[in-house]
Amino acid sequence: MITMYKTFGDQIQKIDTLQAGSWVNVVAPTEEEKAYLIREIGVIPEFVQASLDEEESSHIDYDDESDQTLVIIDCPCTEKTNEYYGKIALQYSTMPIGIVLMKGYIITISLYENISIQDMESGKVKGVHTQMKTRFLLTLLFRISQRYLVCLREIDRLSSFTEQQLHKSMQNKELIQMLGLEKSLVYFSTSLKADEVTLMKITRGKLIKLYADDEELLEDVLIEIHQAMEMCNIYSNILSGTMDAFASVISNNLNIVMKVLTVITIVMAIPNIIFSFYGMNVTGLPVAIWWFPTIVAVAACIIATIIFIKKDMFH
Repeated sequence: MITMYKTFGDQIQKIDTLQAGSWVNVVAPTEEEKAYLIREIGVIPEFVQASLDEEESSHIDYDDESDQTLVIIDCPCTEKTNEYYGKIALQYSTMPIGIVLMKGYIITISLYENISIQDMESGKVKGVHTQMKTRFLLTLLFRISQRYLVCLREIDRLSSFTEQQLHKSMQNKELIQMLGLEKSLVYFSTSLKADEVTLMKITRGKLIKLYADDEELLEDVLIEIHQAMEMCNIYSNILSGTMDAFASVISNNLNIVMKVLTVITIVMAIPNIIFSFYGMNVTGLPVAIWWFPTIVAVAACIIATIIFIKKDMFH
């Protein structure tokens, strides 16, 4: 899908035909749309292919012949949604977005819809000027960095909720959910490091021309990325420690259950031993009256139960 936008005054509007100074947003393009990007707009085929590669890491590339710059940036996305204790459990990953800066146009290419780009399309983001390519790029990067922080806070809330469930559970689904969150944090940490390297290359101003008005915005992007990296490391360490602790708690709870069942089995085995003894086909047993074994079995069970209770074997 290809959509085109252009800023008129302070408002970004959708346009039907390609104009100079416009923004072209491409999401999951078909073969015909890829051909349109390459033949009609003039985007380098390698840039289109790199932008649509799910495994592409964040980097910046420049082509001298066509005077085009490609910025690949990793952004957070929702990978999986499950119903979990009546609430929505989210698992996160990252996906690359290609941003092509070329003469007259700025083009964003991705395989999936992205919330940050959707916010810019709908006009929720202020200061979007499609004619100012560097400002547009930094605004998008700032929005993506803010999205990281939002996702990290959601992961923290979900991990806290899962931790509460772990206090009263002996099942594996809570640990599996925590493992999914830890996996999300690993994705975030790796992508944030790559994004930071890309931003540092942009800061040098060799591949992308920087203007005086953009320096403050670029600093804000770097601050947000560094904050996201610190939050990601903190949450990852906390989550890892929590998983280890509760894995031990679940194992301990299982041991307690097995101990109680063993004690109950011992108590229930006492009558079988006594009745088996008096049920042998021999003579000369002491007090061989029908009511005596019953009284002895009940008394032995009571005594054994009292002993186990005093030794705190039922907890």
